Amino acid sequence: MNILYIGAGFVGTCSAAVSADSGHGALVYDINKERIRKLSSGKRDVIESCLFEDGLAELLIRCKKNITFTNSAPEMKKFIDRVDAIFMCLPTPEKAGEEGQSNLSYYEAACETLAKMLSKRQGGKQSSYVVIINKSTLPISMIDRTKEILEAHKVKNFGIVSNPEFLVEGKAVYDSIHPDRVVIGAENEKDFKIMRALYQRFYTSSSVKYIEVNPHEAEAGKLLANFMLFSRLALCFDVIGRTCESFPRISFERVRDILKIDPRIAPWGLYDSLYAGGSCFIKDAASLAYQLESAGGNAELVRGVLGANNYQLDHFLSRIHAEAHAIIKGVRIALFGAAFKQHTNDVRNSGAIRATEFFLQEGAQEIKVYDPAATDEFKRVFNPKKDAQYKKITYTKSEDACLKSTSMAFIATDWPQFQSLAEIIQKTVKAPYLIMDGRRMLCNSYNNLQSAGFSIIAVGSQFMKGKKV
Repeated sequence: MNILYIGAGFVGTCSAAVSADSGHGALVYDINKERIRKLSSGKRDVIESCLFEDGLAELLIRCKKNITFTNSAPEMKKFIDRVDAIFMCLPTPEKAGEEGQSNLSYYEAACETLAKMLSKRQGGKQSSYVVIINKSTLPISMIDRTKEILEAHKVKNFGIVSNPEFLVEGKAVYDSIHPDRVVIGAENEKDFKIMRALYQRFYTSSSVKYIEVNPHEAEAGKLLANFMLFSRLALCFDVIGRTCESFPRISFERVRDILKIDPRIAPWGLYDSLYAGGSCFIKDAASLAYQLESAGGNAELVRGVLGANNYQLDHFLSRIHAEAHAIIKGVRIALFGAAFKQHTNDVRNSGAIRATEFFLQEGAQEIKVYDPAATDEFKRVFNPKKDAQYKKITYTKSEDACLKSTSMAFIATDWPQFQSLAEIIQKTVKAPYLIMDGRRMLCNSYNNLQSAGFSIIAVGSQFMKGKKV
């Protein structure tokens, strides 16, 4: 099949790569020229500087005969004459200043452009049938708006399908090749048949749950799945972690062992963190709340989960003054991790962003940052051309370089290599020194660090004041 992907972000690129691997011909269109250049480079390091996903670069290079990236509208228009399916993979961020209303301007603008091209395909005859597939996370009834836009431009011979993605950033390629479920929301058997052909490798798989529903159910399923996962994290932060912080002689890891042995309590999400960030959970929960409220429903619990997540980070930062009685003004801080989680260069809603803003507001002299993949993305957020105080942020290429001449270490991302930071800290800096562990990466070394004179504030633990050495 010939498949067009509009949007070369994490979802569009990973989905297109897997389609190419399945033997389909994929054209990926995006207006971002630099992103298209990098993804088309055929070079692993260049691709990863754009999208850091395990296995993605190798897959794009291996399947280069089946996948093309372009920012050329004429090239997309030409491809549309022979296209079988079109995936809409556009960003749908929350509207600035709104309480969960989605910004659909990117999606609707792409729809308008696409509709004009579709109405002129095959010289205006529109003889071939095409399926437009919503891969973006959209409001539950958005399929009706999509149809309205297409029909306003007199597009004929088309179907609209909802096919939400359930990818985990950092494992997006693996999850695309080995999905636990494929959800197809369509209104008629013709569209279901096309999607079965497109996803033949999954439709006939014994290990993949292939689910066919209507488009509204598919969109609702996506929003609700993300909310369930998000609420699981918030529950761990705000109840389990807070309990461990509030009472002495409680180890978060031991309490977690007690809980996860119960078969009724799934182990996923039973880990403490300074914040649940990323591009999906927060946005989708806010969107769900807004849609529920707009439909006359009660979204108090959804709003509560969003509030609990925000409180978690605010509370963690407040412990610097309230418990350690530390002063930020004039100090140098080592910030470990810029990405919102391990194995990605995505910094959207990263806890490191708000932590950096907090340190700058408090008057830190310097913030030294180390992240193995997300440095360039973090630099775009803290561009010194936008604000002179961002010049206080410097970037290092190793853990020890980040630590040198600092008075505090702040761990914001759960990169596995940060588990060895305890040893590097003791070799590089001297106590008294404050360690802020927002991921419990050093939990196995807390006692040794405290005995060596280091003070520790960790999510899920009471304040550990360094012992005199």
